[in-house]
Amino acid sequence: MIPPGALLLLLCCFSMCLAEVYVLDDSIGLGRTFDGIGGLSGGGATSRLLINYQEPYRSQILDYLFKPNFGASLHILKVEIGGDAQTTDGTEPSHMHDEKDENFFRGYEWWLMKEAKKRNPNITLIGLPWAFPGWIGHGTNWPYTFPDVTAKYVVSWVIGAKQHHDLDIDYIGIWNEKQFDAKYIKVLRGMLDRVGLVNVGIIAADGNWDISKALLLDPHLSDAVEVIGVHYPGTTTVPEALLTGKRLWSSEDYSTFNNDIGAGCWARILNQNYVNGMMTSTISWNLIASYYEDLSFGRDGLMTAEEPWSGNYVVEAPIWITAHTTQFAQPGWNYLSTVGHLAQGGSYVALTDGKGNLTVIIETMTHNHSQCIRPPLPPYSVSPQTATFQLKGSFAALTELQQWHSKFDFETKKDVLFKHTDPIKVQDGYFTLKLGVDEVYTITTVFSGQKGHYPDPPISAPFPKKYFDDFDVRNPPFSEAPYFADQTGVFEYFTNLTDPGPHVFTFRQVVSQRPVTWAEDANQTVSVIGDHSWQNLTVACDIYIETVNGGVFLAARVDQGGESVRKAMGVFYWVFGNGTYKVTNDIGGQKVLAEGLSGTRPGVWHTLTLTVKGDHAFGMLNSYPLWKNVVVHQPKNGWAAIGTHSFEFAQFDNFQVNAD
Repeated sequence: MIPPGALLLLLCCFSMCLAEVYVLDDSIGLGRTFDGIGGLSGGGATSRLLINYQEPYRSQILDYLFKPNFGASLHILKVEIGGDAQTTDGTEPSHMHDEKDENFFRGYEWWLMKEAKKRNPNITLIGLPWAFPGWIGHGTNWPYTFPDVTAKYVVSWVIGAKQHHDLDIDYIGIWNEKQFDAKYIKVLRGMLDRVGLVNVGIIAADGNWDISKALLLDPHLSDAVEVIGVHYPGTTTVPEALLTGKRLWSSEDYSTFNNDIGAGCWARILNQNYVNGMMTSTISWNLIASYYEDLSFGRDGLMTAEEPWSGNYVVEAPIWITAHTTQFAQPGWNYLSTVGHLAQGGSYVALTDGKGNLTVIIETMTHNHSQCIRPPLPPYSVSPQTATFQLKGSFAALTELQQWHSKFDFETKKDVLFKHTDPIKVQDGYFTLKLGVDEVYTITTVFSGQKGHYPDPPISAPFPKKYFDDFDVRNPPFSEAPYFADQTGVFEYFTNLTDPGPHVFTFRQVVSQRPVTWAEDANQTVSVIGDHSWQNLTVACDIYIETVNGGVFLAARVDQGGESVRKAMGVFYWVFGNGTYKVTNDIGGQKVLAEGLSGTRPGVWHTLTLTVKGDHAFGMLNSYPLWKNVVVHQPKNGWAAIGTHSFEFAQFDNFQVNAD
């Protein structure tokens, strides 16, 4: 008769014979240092609506993103250095609209960095320009003509972050997804050093891998660059990047609709960016989908918060996929050299703090359930499998490990997300897992993991059909009025000291020259608001033309924004300082539906009213009909909007919408 202990050992040996064995060993040397997982706010205006959430919902959202051992528990926050230009879903304001202007309280990225730092004092902060104010280009669309000017501008942002917000910026980038300039990078490094910012690292070049070859050929350039940052690498690297000896980051990745397939994409690349590409950090574009969903790349964030008027937000699956790594490994830990692919598909990584802690993350995402938006994913297969892990080195004596599990069920839709399950018993240095497909496991010595939870937020609701804003805010907490999403130009609260009457506090377009652009900005400035499904509505606003040759518009049914803003269609009601008006079907003003005399002039407040019902539009000026029965067949729906004829100063007040 076989003794029970021997029988158990025999069964374990039999099980391991049927399973692939993967060794986890720190005694044979460690892999690269882990630099963390992050999210990107900007590129652009992707967090625009977040600031307009009321408490407690705004703080709850921030906790899900940044609070350690609660939700995504992000290690890195990367933000756009605003450049007054369209950078995907809107414009973000520069801290220097012109050479003599400095204001370190515009926008919301300062606030967001402080909120992140409040929750996680160790979070890494990164700034990267997408665009630059027009004065940087000196009449061109190029920021490198005067590299010292551009470097001084960027360094001033870093200094302002510390002086005005007590924020230490850890890294700075060059020019998002645009051509890098070696001379500029060296000038930037030198200027950072001269003002004492020697600890601020440079990431280059936030595009493809081309910077790697340049670093190998130019030792001075190599000295200037601390991290090679690449976008959407498809989990692979190039030999030249490895030869540099630099840290390699996927400094922008994901950009995928945040359903279960998006979460599968995120799970796969978080592991395989290191397994295949030796990249030690992955940063999600974007941090949070907090912009109008009908703009570019709607819901391509780790979670969704696009309804501040209702308070509704959604903690999407990518939050919990992030937690599988971020709650159990910290920047400064090291990957083991024993990481790789599973025999039947999927991957595993293992990390240690060098003090006896071990975290293993396993993913078995199938091809069709983990496709990212870019690049194309080559075919591969995954099937259920049994995997045995052998612990060696300092882990050999472990007897028990904590286990967290997620499973995407694409048939029943009954997902399991970040569930703390029974501990795993380690026997003689071995443990075995039965792995299904589309699963994520974290096996760890760390006990501090937690699936944070708040009561459900309010239910989803559309934008109010009746909305009014008089902009009468004496000390606004943010420079933008609620819900307005600038698509070209920058609109800010303004105190009109020249008007002692009812228009002291207004909303002003403040960009007076075309920026050094990243995308295809319109030639007109425009800020959209409301519900993209609106069809029949009345929009009214007081307007103030500031320049003799200026003009402003009020619009309805604006169908496009983001990188397509130049192609926006709708009903645009223009008035000009020369005493004329025009009604057009496009933002460019080329498809004229009506035109004539208005008597409008600069330096005087006027009230515009635009009504669109069915296929007809009507316009009033100062409460009197100016034009009527203009036929508009397309588009059938869209946002309301305000804007200017060019990059010019103009003011708006008492904005209101009544939608059917």
